[in-house]
Amino acid sequence: MTLSQLIFVLLALAGGLIIGFIVRKKLIEARQLNLEEQGKKLIENALAEAERIKKEAMLLAKDEEYQLKLAAEQEIKELKSGILSEEKRLTQKAEQIERKIDLLDKREIDLLNREKALSGEEAKIQGHRKEIDALVEEHRAQLEKISGITREEAKQLLTESIESEARMEAAKSVVRIENEMKIQADRKAKNILALAIARYAGEYVAEKTVSVVPLPNDEMKGRIIGREGRNIRAIEAATGIDVIIDDTPEAVILSGFNPVRREVARQALERLIADGRIHPARIEEIVEKVAKELDVTMREAGEQATFDVGAHGVHLELIMLLGRLKYRTSYGQNVLQHSLEVAFLCGVMAAEVGINVKQAKRAGLLHDIGKAVDHEIEGSHASIGADIAKKYGESAEVVHAIAAHHEDVPPDSILDVLVQSADALSGARPGARKEMLETYVKRLEDLENIAQSFPGVDKSFAIQAGREIRIVVNSENVSDTDAAMMSRDIARKIEKELTYPGQIRVTVIREMRSVEYAK
Repeated sequence: MTLSQLIFVLLALAGGLIIGFIVRKKLIEARQLNLEEQGKKLIENALAEAERIKKEAMLLAKDEEYQLKLAAEQEIKELKSGILSEEKRLTQKAEQIERKIDLLDKREIDLLNREKALSGEEAKIQGHRKEIDALVEEHRAQLEKISGITREEAKQLLTESIESEARMEAAKSVVRIENEMKIQADRKAKNILALAIARYAGEYVAEKTVSVVPLPNDEMKGRIIGREGRNIRAIEAATGIDVIIDDTPEAVILSGFNPVRREVARQALERLIADGRIHPARIEEIVEKVAKELDVTMREAGEQATFDVGAHGVHLELIMLLGRLKYRTSYGQNVLQHSLEVAFLCGVMAAEVGINVKQAKRAGLLHDIGKAVDHEIEGSHASIGADIAKKYGESAEVVHAIAAHHEDVPPDSILDVLVQSADALSGARPGARKEMLETYVKRLEDLENIAQSFPGVDKSFAIQAGREIRIVVNSENVSDTDAAMMSRDIARKIEKELTYPGQIRVTVIREMRSVEYAK
């Protein structure tokens, strides 16, 4: 291709581009004009639509305004009608009040006239009253003369009669209430106690206040005494226990109020006898060794007791005190065994009444903890035990149950009553405790003497090992209601004057017997 042709082609291309640009520009301008016209038409249509909506809104507003105006006029009309009726009613009320005022004025005048008339009659009435009083006194004097008693004596007789009737009604009410309560309370209590007894039975070890150490021969007594009694004095000084050497063959008696010390002395003396070397230095050595071993034994016994009842987290000092109860007896009953039984009984009864079983067992186990130190600290074992339990972190409920189990403080919860009941049940079980024959007989005599001190009692018999006293009364002097009152009075007097484990049943028997002989 030549240069001239190339230039021509380039010019043709450039001209085509210019012509295309001009044509495109014209087309764009034409499109813009078309869009402007469409926009104007849309604006005109929107304005027309807005004007139409505005007119419709104005029409609706006028219609609503008209409706509101009609409603307001109707409401005003009703209010006016109500006001008129109320005004009419008030006017009538005012007229009635005016009529009543006129009537009251007339009555006031009438009352004034009557008052003037009555003032004259009052003087006459006073005179008649004096005459009546004089007649009453005259008749009273005549009545006293005829009856033979004075006015004061008649009052006293009437008062005694009313009091006797009131006592009889009270006695009847007491009998009725007791019968109603026994139908439910006795049945429930017996079921709980019977279930507790059936589910637990403990083994008892009746321990004495003295310990007997057997000897291989009587020659050993001389070695225990030692030269000029130095060995026996060393034993007593080291243990705090009296060593009694008498004519008892092949035996030495250890006596002391502290069971732990007595146990230390017993084990130490047995080891000395077995070893054969008995002199003051050896005695002190053996006693110290036995005391340490016994501490371990007591701790293990306390731990075993807490494990048996499921009492976890008990302070070590309380565990040691529980272990000491292993060597403590009450009326011949081992206190640790008693505490374990009370714990189990509390748990059984707590499950029946629906309270915390673990807490009940814990309170039962610790209820006699004060007996471990009651010979060292002054006070009742219940208050001592409560103070110890509180000191070593026991809960307030357990502390109060310990303090209240002998009513040193009044019980205020079911737990307190359960511990009391379980303690009495464990101590009152036949065979659980041992008493001296003289004490036992004396208690039976005191029971019968208390019953005989009441008027109307013919005979009294203490039966069932002192658990019950039966009283036969004179049926002519004692009524049924009096018998009910007498049983309560005798029971209260026994509670006040005697000390005894468990409870005593008081039965008053009244019967009428008629005897005739055929000849």
